Amino acid sequence: MAALFRGSRRLLQKRKDNVDLSTVCRSMASKTAVGFIGLGNMGIPMALNLLKSGYPIIATDAFPESGKELQDHGAQILDTPAEVAEKADRIFTMLPSSPNVIEAYTGANGILKKIKKGTLLIDSSTIDPSVAKEMALASEKMGAVFMDAPVSGGVGAASLAQLTFMVGGLEEEFTAAKELLGCMGANVLYCGQVGAGQAAKICNNMLLAIGMIGTAETMNLGIRLGLDPQLLAQVLNMSSGRCWSSDRYNPAPGVMEACPPPTTTWGFGTTLMAKDLGLAQIMATSTLTPIPLGSLAHQLYRTMCARGYANKDFSSVFQFLREEEGQ
Repeated sequence: MAALFRGSRRLLQKRKDNVDLSTVCRSMASKTAVGFIGLGNMGIPMALNLLKSGYPIIATDAFPESGKELQDHGAQILDTPAEVAEKADRIFTMLPSSPNVIEAYTGANGILKKIKKGTLLIDSSTIDPSVAKEMALASEKMGAVFMDAPVSGGVGAASLAQLTFMVGGLEEEFTAAKELLGCMGANVLYCGQVGAGQAAKICNNMLLAIGMIGTAETMNLGIRLGLDPQLLAQVLNMSSGRCWSSDRYNPAPGVMEACPPPTTTWGFGTTLMAKDLGLAQIMATSTLTPIPLGSLAHQLYRTMCARGYANKDFSSVFQFLREEEGQ
């Protein structure tokens, strides 16, 4: 994850301010519309970057008020995924979980109710790989092509078009997908057939969770031993203990501006991390793969959800550990 969550609203505003709408409008005339379903913390900046690249956007979200920001920048906001599918033959979905994706594609007002043959469907949600394969089969029956392309980088990277996309699907469709994904990300990696992108993303997030917990524990121990947290972070990041969480998203308050305060709801939520770790558990069970640290991380994040941290950024594990010891 490149640029990070705290300050993302400021970065996103700066990005929007830099958009020359007259230039965008002129380039839109030569590009066909792209559908976008799911306008949450990630979906909005991703769709804005497509707009900046000159693609007209036709979008929808389960919460109508979520579309106002995009509408203000010229996007067309519709009521249902089916309506988006009627008007666009390249559609992104960016949704919280497997049930949301299933509903968006196969529900009563889902994409596949109005899909046009030849439509390219790209799902950037993080879901069970088996669900991605189910959606691919359902799309194929309707003459459409489905690819999974989950992301890494968080809201900050989304706002700066610096996401990493992990793509699964037909290799011959990758070039067409990469053209669009490149408007939103710095790295677009082909991982294999449908579901492979999800597998790569879930492995990444399991390591991210383990690393964040380890960094939080280390910083907390150092502080208890009387070390200055900024000094300790400097030592870690010049030594063999360095990892992404210590170097780019250190959870100890005051160490770096990039990391949000424990109370924030802006970023990658604890609920979503617990969900992704649950998917890792399912995959590990199905492949008979031992993941003892992944299992412990899942247990810890589930506990956090039950104790009031569900909507806080996943880095709030540091604060959770402090509260556990009565700090």
